[in-house]
Formats: sequence, C-alpha cells, structure tokens
Amino acid sequence: MINEIKKDAEERMKKAITALGTNFNKIRTGRAHPSILDSVHVSYYGSDTPLSQVANISVLDARTLSISAWEKSMVPEIEKAIMKSDLGLNPSSMGELIRVPMPALTEETRKNYIKQAKNEAENARISVRNVRRDANGALKDLVKDKEISEDDERRAQDDVQKITNKYIAEVDAAFAAKEKDLMVI
Repeated sequence: MINEIKKDAEERMKKAITALGTNFNKIRTGRAHPSILDSVHVSYYGSDTPLSQVANISVLDARTLSISAWEKSMVPEIEKAIMKSDLGLNPSSMGELIRVPMPALTEETRKNYIKQAKNEAENARISVRNVRRDANGALKDLVKDKEISEDDERRAQDDVQKITNKYIAEVDAAFAAKEKDLMVI
C-alpha cells in the first residue's frame, strides 16, 4: 500500500520533469534546434498537424534550420504557420526548401527567456510539491482508515520528502543548465 503510493508519486514527479524539458525546448537559445518548431502546427487537409509530420526538419548550420516539405503544395502553409507562431522566426522559401534563420539574441531577449525559464522551473517545482501533498494525503487517509500505523506514516512521509527533494534538485539543475545555455553568446 505504502510502496504503491511512493511509486505513483515518483512516476508523477518524473512526468513533471519530462514536461519541464519539453517546455524548456520551446524556449529558444541562439542555436538552431529542430525541437524549437515542435509547437508549430500546419493546416494539412483541414486538420491541424504538427510540422514534423508534414516536413523534414534539419539543422543547416548553427543558426539556420532547413525544412523540406513532403508535398510541394505545403510550402506556403508551412511558412504561414511558422510566421503565425510566437517564436519570432522569419522563414524564407527557395523552391521546395524553407530556410529558417535564428536571429541573434539580444541581452534583453536573453533576460526575458531566462525569466520564462525560471517561470517554467517554478511551475515544475509546484507540480512536484503537489504530488507530494497528494501522496501525504493518501498516507493520512490510510492512517485514518487504520490500515497503517502513525509510525509507518511518518516513515513513508520521510521517504516521500526524500523523493521530492531529489526531483526538486533535478528541476534546479535543469534550470541552471538552461540559464547557462541562454547566456552563452
């Protein structure tokens, strides 16, 4: 019973870390990376489809992405979708190939991206703490139903806290890495 609660809490905390990584990928650094375009959706035969499912995205050089649409008719749609996205990118097409240059980051945009990353990290910490709260609540319910003793509850809460500390440290490490990445010129 207690082990199931701890295992569930750990799995949910892992998901919070995974979500943080996904959110960090959306924050643009000065380098070109295909995951920057993960949030872009293209209208493909009437349905919104992720860009990666209608085109091949690759890195040409450190500051340029190359997108080759699988259907030539999709090139203008892809360009429009990238411009509409709030990524601040300006694609240019050359026949079937679309080039997306990454503009250099100014000091101000770097600071804004760091604020955004700090926000995402704080949201991940909150998620981890909410999982801890849920796990501790489930343990209290077990004590109330007299399925475990108060000593077992105390030990289990200590274990849940250790798991929480581990994942909070992972969030902090991920944020530090992202901040370092953003400050590299």
